[in-house]
Amino acid sequence: MTVYRTFCETAASFPENTFLCVPAYENRAYYPEGMEFSYETASVEIERLKDVYRRSGYGSGHRVAYLLENRPEYLFHFLAANALGISVVPINPDYLHDEMLYQMDHSEVDMAVTIASRFEDLKAVVNESVKEPSLVVFEDFPELLPSPQTRAGDLTPDLQSEVSLLYTSGTTGRPKACILTNEYYLEAGRTYLELGGLAEIRRGEERLYNPLPLFHMNAGAVSFVCMLLSGGCLVIPDRFHPSTWWQELVQTRSTIIHYLGVVPPMLLNQPVSEQETNHSVRFGLGAGVEPELHDVFEERYGFPLIEVWGMTETGRIFVNRHEPRQIHTRAFGRPEDDMIARVVDEHDMDVEVGQDGELLVSCRGKDPRRGFFAGYLKNDIATEEAWKGNWFHTGDTVRQDETGMLYFVDRKKNIIRRSGENIAAAEVEAVLQSHDKVAQVAVIAVKDEIREEEVMACIVLKGATSPTGKLATSLFNFARGKLAYYKPPGWILFVESLPTTGTQKIQKTQIFESGVNPLEQPGIFDFRKMKKKISK
Repeated sequence: MTVYRTFCETAASFPENTFLCVPAYENRAYYPEGMEFSYETASVEIERLKDVYRRSGYGSGHRVAYLLENRPEYLFHFLAANALGISVVPINPDYLHDEMLYQMDHSEVDMAVTIASRFEDLKAVVNESVKEPSLVVFEDFPELLPSPQTRAGDLTPDLQSEVSLLYTSGTTGRPKACILTNEYYLEAGRTYLELGGLAEIRRGEERLYNPLPLFHMNAGAVSFVCMLLSGGCLVIPDRFHPSTWWQELVQTRSTIIHYLGVVPPMLLNQPVSEQETNHSVRFGLGAGVEPELHDVFEERYGFPLIEVWGMTETGRIFVNRHEPRQIHTRAFGRPEDDMIARVVDEHDMDVEVGQDGELLVSCRGKDPRRGFFAGYLKNDIATEEAWKGNWFHTGDTVRQDETGMLYFVDRKKNIIRRSGENIAAAEVEAVLQSHDKVAQVAVIAVKDEIREEEVMACIVLKGATSPTGKLATSLFNFARGKLAYYKPPGWILFVESLPTTGTQKIQKTQIFESGVNPLEQPGIFDFRKMKKKISK
C-alpha cells in the first residue's frame, strides 16, 4: 500500500542484490571512487532514519525539503519519510534564492535538509520564509531533529497519502506543485515493469543507469520504483557526462539506460572507443531523439532507443516498444495499458485520424484520475481546468494514425524544452520585465542544434534607452542572478515594438513573419556560452 512497504517486501526477497549504485567519477564531491548499497544495507539505514524522524516527532501531515543533489541517500530519506507519512519536497540544486524561497513558502515545509556546501544559501532562504522551517545539514544529520512546529497526525499511510511534491513549470509563471501519492508512484513503477516487448524487465537482474535528476519523475519515480518492484539496481550518476558515459556503463554493468534528446548527438560526437560496444546495455528508454540520428545511434552502439511520452502529472508513460517502431518519425507508442488517449481540437472534439490535435489522457475504468497526480497544491482551479471533462489536457500537439500509433508534433503550452528542462516563458518574462530598462518582453522558444530548444527574449526598451551589447549583457546577468542557470535567455533581440491584440496581449506568433529565422535577425546577441552552472 506504500512505497516503503514495497521496498521492505523486495528487500526480504533480494537482500544481497544491489539497490543503488553510484559510478566512480573523480570530479564529484561524493563517492569519487563509486559506491554500491545492497537492499539489506539500505534497509538498515532506512530503519535508522525512520526511527530518528519518529522520535523527533515527524509523521503524517509534515513535509520535509531536501537539497541533496543526486546523492543516493536522498532515496533513503525518501523511504524513511514514506514509512511515517511524511511528504518529501526535493529542491532543484540549480534553483537560486528567489526560486527556492517560493518553493519553501508555497510547500510550507516543516524542515529542510541540505548538503553543507549549500547551507548558507538555504539558511538565507529559511530566514526569509514565512514559516521559518528548521534547517539540518545532511553530513551532520543528528540522532534527534529539531521538533516540528505542529504535531504529527495519526493517519496510517495508504495508497492515497501524499508522498511528495514535485514542482513543474506551468504557463502562468511560477511552477505548480504536483501532489503525488503512493498510488501514483506504484502505478508508475508497475507500468514500466510490465511493458514487455523490447522493454522487458527481468526480475532481479536489471541495472538501470539514469543520468536525470532525482527531483524529476523520470528518475525519482518511474525508474526508481520499477527497480524497487523488480529487485533491480538504480544507477545514479550526478548528471550526464558524455566523455565518461561508456566508461560508467561498463563499470556499473548497466543493462538499461535512460536518455533525453540531447544525449544521442553528444555521444555521437565523441571519438570511437572500445567501451562503446563493450557494454551490457539491452535498451535505452527516453524521448526526443532526432529521427535522422535514431538508426545511426543504434547501429553504432548496438541497442535500441525506445521513445516514450510522459509528464509529471501522468506518472505512467506511453512507450513505442514493439517493432516496427517507425524510428524515422516521432512515434512514441500506442495506448495499451490503463492510460488511454484522445486527440482533440480546440473544442475538445475528436479530430479525424491523421489530423493534429491536443493529446488528452485518462485512466481506463470508473476512475479517470486513478494513478495520476492528486492535484496542484493550493490551485484547485488549475487542477479542474487541466481535468476538464475528466480528461487530462496535456498541452501537447500530436497526431494518431489508423493503427493507434501516436506521433509527437509540438507543445501547445507556452513552455520551452531545453535539454530536458521545462522552462515557463512567463517566468523568464516576469524577471526581465522587472528590470527598469525594459518596457515589454516576449520570450519564445527557438530551435537549438544541441539542446533541442533555447530561450530567446524579444525586448522593447523604455524611452530613449540605447539597445547596446553592454545593455544586453546586463539584462542577461540580471536574469541569471534570479533564475536557475538554464532559464535566462540564450538569445536577446531588441525590437522597436511587439504585436498585440486589442486587449494588449502580445501575439508571439506574429513577432516574425512566416519563414523568417529569428536567429538571423540583425543585432541579435548570443549568450548561450554564458549559460553554465554556477559553482557552489
